[in-house]
Amino acid sequence: MKRRESKTIYVRGVPIGGGHPIPVQSMTNTHTDDVDSTLAQIRRLEAAGCEIVRLAVPNQKAARALPEIRKGTDMPLVADIHFDYTLALAAVEAGFDKIRINPGNIGSPERVRIVADACRERGVPIRVGVNSGSVEKELLEKYGLCPQALCESALGHVKLLEDCGFEDICISVKASDPVMMVETNHLLAESCNYPLHIGVTEAGTRERGILKSAAGIGALLLDGIGDTIRVSLTDEPEEEARVGVELLRALGLRGGVRFVSCPTCGRTEYDLIGTAKAVEQALRDKPWDITVAVMGCIVNGPGEASHADYGIAGGKNEGMLFKKGQPVGRVEADRLAQALIKLIERENS
Repeated sequence: MKRRESKTIYVRGVPIGGGHPIPVQSMTNTHTDDVDSTLAQIRRLEAAGCEIVRLAVPNQKAARALPEIRKGTDMPLVADIHFDYTLALAAVEAGFDKIRINPGNIGSPERVRIVADACRERGVPIRVGVNSGSVEKELLEKYGLCPQALCESALGHVKLLEDCGFEDICISVKASDPVMMVETNHLLAESCNYPLHIGVTEAGTRERGILKSAAGIGALLLDGIGDTIRVSLTDEPEEEARVGVELLRALGLRGGVRFVSCPTCGRTEYDLIGTAKAVEQALRDKPWDITVAVMGCIVNGPGEASHADYGIAGGKNEGMLFKKGQPVGRVEADRLAQALIKLIERENS
């Protein structure tokens, strides 16, 4: 798929934009001043596939913990700052790799310049973040809450940095309405060449949030828009990272194990649901670039999944194990998952 052309920024060596691979982001939900808990969650996020981690820095107590957190991990870290420009300066001084701040919310132009200069000196990019709850009053009065208002709000904050000669910028405009989010990012994509961080904010609990995120993020990515993503869920951050990785994988934008399985139907004569879940769970975090299929019946299974590298198709008492669409053995139905996992691990470990 053809991707939008954008400039590239670097977050601790991770490129964002410029056609580079799309990183998955998430945000810790620990109290940032609890260093041990925060570092433990960062490690879990990394294991789940997260590549950039954002931390809330709401006060000076949190800011004082940043140097120790920075020493405890090599992960790219983003400081999430609101209103207090001194917190941004503390994060830059602590060695954080990106600052999330809205320049228009931190006071005078002089404060904006101080933050921009500090970030320029350390090579730290700034993410300008706007959502549907932070649009300026005058824009709401002019347009109402709509994509145009969101876009103008973001570009207004960006201009404050540009006026300081700072252009190492990423823009993030989110809404809980996927349609509004998609339309806003289309406007931004046409208005600038900065990389865009995309996501549906306040998407909800796991099931509903995944659906809304897939609709919004997926629509933009299919149009070539989006340089880094976050799936926002009312769930553990590690789950956000896993879903983000799977979304990229589903669109062919990330390698790893691709999983295919049948819906159930009247021809199914074995525990297809349990088998599929067992195989998916065992292979979920494996790095292998393969397609695995769990099919419902021997009649159509191998043919329908002939593109898969490995697969099974079950029957009443036994099922077929196949590779590249060709049968390689028969196995008792209750051992199909185990046999498939063993075959894949033997050939790829």
